[in-house]
Amino acid sequence: MADLTALASLSDQEVVLQARDGLEAAYRELIRRYERPIFSLIYRMVRDRALAEDLSQETFIKALNAIESYRPEYKFSSWIFKIANNAAIDQIRRRELNTLSLDGSPHATTPDEIEATALQVSARGLSPLEALESQELGGMIEKAIGRLRPEYRACILLRHVEGLAYEEIAELMNLPLGTVKTYIHRARNELRDLLAHTRD
Repeated sequence: MADLTALASLSDQEVVLQARDGLEAAYRELIRRYERPIFSLIYRMVRDRALAEDLSQETFIKALNAIESYRPEYKFSSWIFKIANNAAIDQIRRRELNTLSLDGSPHATTPDEIEATALQVSARGLSPLEALESQELGGMIEKAIGRLRPEYRACILLRHVEGLAYEEIAELMNLPLGTVKTYIHRARNELRDLLAHTRD
């Protein structure tokens, strides 16, 4: 039986193969690798810590139950992010949530939790006045992103927060590449219009 140290040195695809064989430690290793990024993505979408925790757990349950359908020629991260993204979008549509955290979860209790759930909109080394102005702008951006339709919001977050390529977003969201580019273009235009009053 593989120990945790051995599992940690394996690729995602190799760990998945062990999970498919029923190795419980392999399931735990996949959760260890993706628990924080999955929670972070979902939290940024739904802006509710308890709900994000529930949806993260739901994501892992769905992923582990469907592990046989994962195709190893694709990145495991894209596959599990797709499950998480769909869970968040479904929840937004059901509850019409419209906010997003720029400063991290109000329930975050450690610096790591705050960093995991925060959007960075300013550079370090700002003066107190510049930091305040940046924070105010961040609040406006937060509200503007919250007003985007769920698909636009997901594309913007995946592109500008998670740093995914357009092709990865298309795969993750099961959309044509052209549609992803259109969504991001429209989202940027909407944000530009929503934030027009902030220009000097």
